[in-house]
Amino acid sequence: MKIAFIGLGNMGGGMAANLVKAGHSVNAFDLSGDALARAAEQGCAVFETVPDAVEGVDAVVTMLPNGGIVRAVYTQEVFGKAPKGALFLDCSTIDLATAREVVELAHGEGYEMVDAPVSGGIAAANGGTLTFMVGGSDAVFDRAKGVLEPMAKAVIHAGDTGAGQVAKMCNNMLLAIHMIGTCEALALAEKAGLDPQTFYEISSKATGYCWSLNDYTPMPGVGATSPADNGYAGGFASALMLKDLRLAMAGAETSGATVPMGEHATKIYEAFVEAGNGGKDFGAIFTTL
Repeated sequence: MKIAFIGLGNMGGGMAANLVKAGHSVNAFDLSGDALARAAEQGCAVFETVPDAVEGVDAVVTMLPNGGIVRAVYTQEVFGKAPKGALFLDCSTIDLATAREVVELAHGEGYEMVDAPVSGGIAAANGGTLTFMVGGSDAVFDRAKGVLEPMAKAVIHAGDTGAGQVAKMCNNMLLAIHMIGTCEALALAEKAGLDPQTFYEISSKATGYCWSLNDYTPMPGVGATSPADNGYAGGFASALMLKDLRLAMAGAETSGATVPMGEHATKIYEAFVEAGNGGKDFGAIFTTL
C-alpha cells in the first residue's frame, strides 16, 4: 500500500519505519526537519506539506499531540486532498469527544476512519510490537488491520467509534495507579529493612505481580532494566502520563464514572509535573518517596 504518515515524533518515527520494512510505500510529514531527515534515512519519501503527502495514498496514519491538532490536520489538510476511498487511522491519544467528532466528519466527507491509539512506548514503536486498540465498524477494522499489523504485536477491535480511546484512557489510568503503588511498595520494603531486590523476587512471583514491577521496575538497580537505571531519562514522560490521566478524568466526568484512585493519581502526577519533572519517565514518582 501507499501510506501517508503524519507525525514523526518519538513514537511515529519508528512506526513509519516499520511500515517501510513491511514493504509499504510511506509518504512522511512532520514539522521537524530532523524528524523528516530520519524518516528519509529509513526509506520514507518526505514531504513539506500534508496535502502533498496524502495525495494518491491508500491510507493516512496520524500520530499527533492532541485533539485540536488532529481536528485541524484532518479538516484543513487531509479532507479533500486524500483520494476518496482512502482509509484514515488516527493513532494519537486524544479526548473521546474529539475522536468521535473527527470520525463523523470524515464519514461526512466520504472517507472511512478508525481511532487506533497505541500502548507500548518508544521501544515497542521502534520494534514493531505496539498494541493497537481500534474503534470502528467490523468492516473498517478489517481494512485497518492490514495497515497496523506491521507495527504491532496485537491489533484489537475495541468496539465502535471511540472505543479505542476509551480503552487507552482506562489502560493508562490503571498503569498510573499501578506505578504509584509499585513505587510505594518498593520504598516501604527498603525502609522497613527488606532488601528491595529480594522484595522484587518475591512480589514479582506473587500477587503483587504487575507490569510496572515486573517489566518496568521504577527503582534503580532493582528488577527489570528501565529508565530508572538511566536517571529516569527516556521512556514515557510524566507530562504525557498526566495528559492521559486528565483525558481519563474528563471521560469519567462525561460518563458519570467514579474513579477515586484515578483522581488521586492525577493529583500526584500534577504535583510532580508542576515541580519541573514533566520530562522524566513516569516511574520517577519513586524519587518522591
